[in-house]
Amino acid sequence: MATIDYQSLLDTALKSVVRDALIHAQINGLGDGTHFFITFRTHDSGVVLPDFLRIRYPDIMTIVLQYSYNNLNVSDKEFGVQLTFDGRPFFIRVPFSALVEFKDPSVDFMLSFHKQKTQSSPDNDIELPLDGTGDTIPDTGRVVSLDEFRKRKKHS
Repeated sequence: MATIDYQSLLDTALKSVVRDALIHAQINGLGDGTHFFITFRTHDSGVVLPDFLRIRYPDIMTIVLQYSYNNLNVSDKEFGVQLTFDGRPFFIRVPFSALVEFKDPSVDFMLSFHKQKTQSSPDNDIELPLDGTGDTIPDTGRVVSLDEFRKRKKHS
């Protein structure tokens, strides 16, 4: 008989608190000093970030939702939001499974999450093919530098 994974059950329940708080912000906005610090693993499956942010934050990243965010969209499994980095707007997407921590300092509230057992490669919002026919790097089992890939693409 399999044992009950109480930690996983607890994490799932607590992530629903985060989801509901984000849905509240999506519908009503944030007011009265409310702001969210959301920390997540940048390389978890489903995380969409611009490449320069993934390079700058190779493991975890914290975003702040307070004054300048747009297009907050929340689903059962993830949220997406447009934030400004280096003076330019970028859309990011974070599955709730990638969460490390959620804080609302305005009410001294914090939740911490344990890492899930499965993890795969990150998505990339800059080079995601929308029609499924995008260029891909051949899987040769070795690391290919970006310059090498560009040279190969120019000669094609």
